[in-house]
Amino acid sequence: MTGVKAKLILSLFVASSAWCADAIAWCSPSALAASADGKVLYVACATSNRVEVFDTENRTVARSFAMPAPATGLVLSPEGDRLYVTCAAPRSTVQVVETSSGRVLASIAAGHTAQGPVLDAGGRTLYVSNRYSHDVSVIDTVKRREVARIPVLREPVGSALSRDAKRLVVANSLPTGRADVAPIAAEISLIDTAARKAVGKIALPNGSTSVREIRISPDGRLAAVTHLLARYYLPTTQIDRGWIQTNAFSLIDVDRGELVGTVLLDETDRGAANPWAVDWSDGGKSLLITHAGTHEVSIIDVPGMLRKLQTNTLDPADDMSFLTGLRLRVRLAGNGPRALAVNGKRAWIASYFSDTLETLDLTERAPAASTAAALTQSMANEQRLGERLFNDGSISFQGWLSCVSCHSPDARVDGLNWDLLNDGIGNPKNARSLLLSHRTPPAMSHSVRESAEQAVRAGIRHILFETRPESEAAAMDAYLKSLQPVPSPWLVNGKLSSAARRGRKLFFDKRVACGTCHPEGLFTDLKPYDVGTDNASDTSKLFDTPTLVEIWRTAPYLHDGSAATMHDVLTTANRGDRHGKTSHLNAAQIQDLIAYLMSL
Repeated sequence: MTGVKAKLILSLFVASSAWCADAIAWCSPSALAASADGKVLYVACATSNRVEVFDTENRTVARSFAMPAPATGLVLSPEGDRLYVTCAAPRSTVQVVETSSGRVLASIAAGHTAQGPVLDAGGRTLYVSNRYSHDVSVIDTVKRREVARIPVLREPVGSALSRDAKRLVVANSLPTGRADVAPIAAEISLIDTAARKAVGKIALPNGSTSVREIRISPDGRLAAVTHLLARYYLPTTQIDRGWIQTNAFSLIDVDRGELVGTVLLDETDRGAANPWAVDWSDGGKSLLITHAGTHEVSIIDVPGMLRKLQTNTLDPADDMSFLTGLRLRVRLAGNGPRALAVNGKRAWIASYFSDTLETLDLTERAPAASTAAALTQSMANEQRLGERLFNDGSISFQGWLSCVSCHSPDARVDGLNWDLLNDGIGNPKNARSLLLSHRTPPAMSHSVRESAEQAVRAGIRHILFETRPESEAAAMDAYLKSLQPVPSPWLVNGKLSSAARRGRKLFFDKRVACGTCHPEGLFTDLKPYDVGTDNASDTSKLFDTPTLVEIWRTAPYLHDGSAATMHDVLTTANRGDRHGKTSHLNAAQIQDLIAYLMSL
């Protein structure tokens, strides 16, 4: 080996080691699974690519299993001898781990960004939600392979299986369709497991988005699903009393496939930002929900709630007093509780940003959380602090919302239009992804902020309705600057398909001229244009040219969300060829162009 080669390999090793050290600085617990006897708690760690095995009696991490990608979900076999771990990647895997030894017995292929594994009672069939390929993998655990892939709606994040295993209820995170025509809401998919196909859907109330988790009650009758309930149709003039955003859960009748009701988790003068994990306890008499934004757990009296649903004259989706006397709010020491597991009379809660485990004794009349363990001792750097603040509803007025309430937890979109006051009133704009926002000034559709830095500080003042230290805004800047594009599900083995390669030629063809305003690289020339999409309430005809990077996950399109699909953008929403000369293209060419755009 030459000295030059040795130095090159050494430098690559050092760079790789530094990256790995940074990658495992935090655990970021994202899912929990408890053994039947409650003595062992398995913790999926999203940023350290590990599963921690926690001894609940000694309150220590007994072992740790390395995973090939971020661990996003866990489920134990009925005998407890196998642990199925979803590892999220563009080509995800399910790792089958022998719990006694930690040995990986098999690695089973799944879809894009797998999470939320669910196992049937016999342990023979595993269902996995593939968030960005918008489908559910059906895995035969005996043959250890995927046997079917079932298309669902937009961004499935988890599912729950009925007691008879005949129906899978799938929680889809975001709304589909246009954002300028009500109702706009995420939907629940109903899958016939025998036929292996979606057979129905249940619409959540208008404004429902950011669905997080779904669980079926022990008697199999009800499914509880956590989500936001946005008041997107109101101008953002205030935050109190849920004017901008409320936080909710919905109950679904599993057998009938019907929405039973939607209940607000907020109180009149106290928000409950970002409901996340959900589970049932005491044979279904209590429902537990974590609030990832305000760092709490709600414990809800289910029989009392159901009685009130039958007799209440007000719609509980508009009644902030509905849970009065029916719910305890338990404050946690950790930050960002995203994972919850109930085992007998004890609940375990894992907080994503503080890397902590806490426990609740559910036999107590007024249970208080006690810290069981800190999974790491690492100090947060500015980027990690910024991510935490971006997700933190406690820094907003009365805890109503966080930045992720109008963007996803990784700073993308919620599928809704919002009437912000920076460009007048009565002209809602589609929530934009913040990926590359600091590299593609100006900010906002009408370019009313010169930079993303200005937009971050304006958001704190006018959306969170608070004044915060400059250091916190700077940390959010650092976090947003660190965001990297996720490889598109339209890629084939990480590369453009043949259709996308044809589409790329069209994109840069001067007769189509998409590349003129969207040059390769950032895919924006940073200039505003009149593209004919303004309406009477807009203060300007000029709209900022957005980046096209990751456009596959940012629907609906155009400033007002009036184009549900990229096909709409290139055809019915492109009158006069104002944003790309596409009217002369035939149907096959349009599809090729779409294939390229959706691969970016």
